[in-house]
Amino acid sequence: MHSDKNNLMDIEEKVLAGERLSFEDGLALFETDDLPALGRMANIVRRRRHKNITYYNMNRHLNPTNVCYWDCTFCAFYRKPGQEGAYTFTPEQCVEMAGQAFNAGATEVHIVGGLHPHLKFDYYLDVLSSIKRAYPSLHLKAFTMVEIDHFKRITRTSDEEVILRLREAGLDSCPGGGAEIFHEEVRKQICRHKTSSKRWIDLSRKVHNAGIRSNATMLYGHIENYSHRVDHLIKLRELQDETNGFQCFIPLAFHPKDTELSHLPGPSGVDSLKVVAVSRLMLDNFDHIKAYWVMLGKHLAQVALHYGANDMDGTVMEERITYAAGQVSEREASRNEIVHLIQEAGFQAVERDTLYNPVEAMMV
Repeated sequence: MHSDKNNLMDIEEKVLAGERLSFEDGLALFETDDLPALGRMANIVRRRRHKNITYYNMNRHLNPTNVCYWDCTFCAFYRKPGQEGAYTFTPEQCVEMAGQAFNAGATEVHIVGGLHPHLKFDYYLDVLSSIKRAYPSLHLKAFTMVEIDHFKRITRTSDEEVILRLREAGLDSCPGGGAEIFHEEVRKQICRHKTSSKRWIDLSRKVHNAGIRSNATMLYGHIENYSHRVDHLIKLRELQDETNGFQCFIPLAFHPKDTELSHLPGPSGVDSLKVVAVSRLMLDNFDHIKAYWVMLGKHLAQVALHYGANDMDGTVMEERITYAAGQVSEREASRNEIVHLIQEAGFQAVERDTLYNPVEAMMV
């Protein structure tokens, strides 16, 4: 216990001096039982960067299809072709949903879905271009690196060509999903057929080099250990050093219900706060850490704002993927509710667009 305290004091000195933390530092932070000390350090960094501001945005999730040929054990969202519950929206239906979101004040549509074995690349381009034509001001944050990898396979062209065509169709930025845990030892067990971590990082680099910003994620609370998490954070930090293309890091709490890993308990509240805090401390070159209320629950997300997070995500409107795994909190939040949650936690709520430009500051 004594050495744990000394360790934390050494790390805190580094944090106060603005020095980069090492792999060993990251492990020590995860291993500590001193949650208040961990929160205090992360909060110092968070307030140094963002003072009292917490961001949120008006957004809608749109999952064009849940049909997928992969079989990730942590996923309750996917269906096989023809299976009960399988669906694919037409581009026209996607435009209709984007229009509802736009009319409700959304500035962003977040588009991700399954890897459908029969849809052509043109379908995805149509979804983008149809929405962009109808609602040119909507920011289309679409397709993870896993989906872009799938597009490359079905088109048999280069990564660069796929990215260019997506951009021409209306892609504005990319979400951060599909990263899961980078360590291949873990990937072999939870998503053995999925895009490798090296490929995910490679494609992110190419997206950034094309001038497109993206987010990054880490799925935690399943079979991974602390060293796998720290390894993941350091790999993201290294790529950010190289490209500076990541906007935000989003830790994703694993929800085991109705997945093949339903025997696992999922992360505790303490573990989730640790992940948020350690992420803020390790990712010194990321501006934003998100407390994703859809997976944390709204009340824990409020606490996470004191553990390094400076963004609550947004109104979300019909997120399907977490809810397929039995998430019990609500599917969406109104602007007023998000603002109230942020203000109640003691922060100033600022509405942002996808690129973190303030849309309107909401004061008490």
